Amino acid sequence: MVLWGQVLGALLVILVGYLCLPGLLRRRKPQEPPLDKGSVPWLGHAIAFRKNMFEFLKGMRAKHGDVFTVQLGGQYFTFVMDPLSFGPIIKDTQRTLDFVQYAQELVRKVFGYQSTEGDHQMVHSASSKHLMGDGLEDLNKVMLNSLSLIMLGPKGWSLDASFWHEDGLFQFCYNTLFKAGYLSLFGYTKNVAQDLLQAEELFMNFRRFDLLFPRFVYSLLSPREWLEVGQLQRLFHKTLSVEHNLEKHGVSGWLCYMLQFLREQGVAPAMQDKFNFMMLWASQGNTGPTSFWALLFLLKHPEAMQAVRKEATEVLGEARLEATQFFTFKLSALQHTPVLNSVMEETLRLAASPTLLRAIQKDYILKMANGQEYLLRHGDKVALFPYLSVHMDPDIHPNPTTFKYDRFLNPNGSRKMHFYKEGKKIHHYNMPWGSGVSICPGRFFALSEMKLFILIMVTYFDLELMDPDTPVPPMDPQRWGFGTLQPRHDVRFRYRLKCME
Repeated sequence: MVLWGQVLGALLVILVGYLCLPGLLRRRKPQEPPLDKGSVPWLGHAIAFRKNMFEFLKGMRAKHGDVFTVQLGGQYFTFVMDPLSFGPIIKDTQRTLDFVQYAQELVRKVFGYQSTEGDHQMVHSASSKHLMGDGLEDLNKVMLNSLSLIMLGPKGWSLDASFWHEDGLFQFCYNTLFKAGYLSLFGYTKNVAQDLLQAEELFMNFRRFDLLFPRFVYSLLSPREWLEVGQLQRLFHKTLSVEHNLEKHGVSGWLCYMLQFLREQGVAPAMQDKFNFMMLWASQGNTGPTSFWALLFLLKHPEAMQAVRKEATEVLGEARLEATQFFTFKLSALQHTPVLNSVMEETLRLAASPTLLRAIQKDYILKMANGQEYLLRHGDKVALFPYLSVHMDPDIHPNPTTFKYDRFLNPNGSRKMHFYKEGKKIHHYNMPWGSGVSICPGRFFALSEMKLFILIMVTYFDLELMDPDTPVPPMDPQRWGFGTLQPRHDVRFRYRLKCME
């Protein structure tokens, strides 16, 4: 027993040495960015980074400038904080910065899905065909019906809907949009009442997974939480199985297109089930939280709410809803809402915090806008964090922490697209959807979902905060880098259907 203890101890020393040695030996080479390995071998700055990514990167930028390399859990990430220099990274004309490899590793870990060749292009092709143009118009009709079903019930408007209902705003927005989006994309059975119950249960499990998600990605779960994640994954794989799809009607053309591609590639049904889980997450993980922030900002800024309601009346007319009816308005109105568009852009600027990552396939010379050049090493990763470097830059967006509903409007009411940094026009002035090869392929549908929901809420409902003086809640620092931020706590509000004649 003593001998085995010595052997295991020796193996542990060898393993630790193997993991830490590359980090201990690494030195900054000529022309490379400043290197900050941190004080802990191998881990580097991982703990501080995972605790609060925003504050960590703000401190690193103050210390090292607009380009720096940090060690995070045995890997090296070069962060570029100057948005005027984003172009070469996003365009990658040298074809040396790879997004697909990193994305494949992440989806395999989180969703259990093993990507096949051509998946990335397939998702973009499906989204271009079914989440834009005529395909998007058809899906918007389904989404409007699904929102009506969720918010009014299977029989449409009833007297009960005209009474005040109290809820948490975050819970209400996330729950409503998740269920409507899920049913619109994954279809219905012949039993609509059962579909609604199943969607509610699915949302509750989705939220359990969602709360564990950031620490799951960083492998920081407790043993019990690891077991829970495994159970949830299996539950989603079963609920979203392609076998169950056969029992449904109205499955979206977007999903059918992608599953047909996977079948033609010989992908096993069990792996297609995991793909469905990944698509559910991709399509529904951010729309509810974003809509929460949008409605909260409107409720906290009466002039913004008034402007949105005025525009809604102009494009939709006066809302009228008779007994047993669903919400109905011309979906073409979604193309004529510049004020609401600005509200959504401003909300996304304040609440969306994606990280854009590229794996460096070979040594790469990064040319900055100021003419300086940096050598980036093969095997490292280069990262952009637009929330800090763009969204919160006071040169680009004056008073960046303040919600300004017309920030993205010109005086004549058209969309504002000209923003400047250091006197130079900046192309990437708002990046909630990512950019380049990693831009969100479903962004047009996501935006339409949220706009439909907001228009319904401001047109057909009275809504107010339970405490008008309640402050906007702080954002959960665990969510930095994972799409739309979530609040640390919910905000109570109440709503009722407006009196209709």
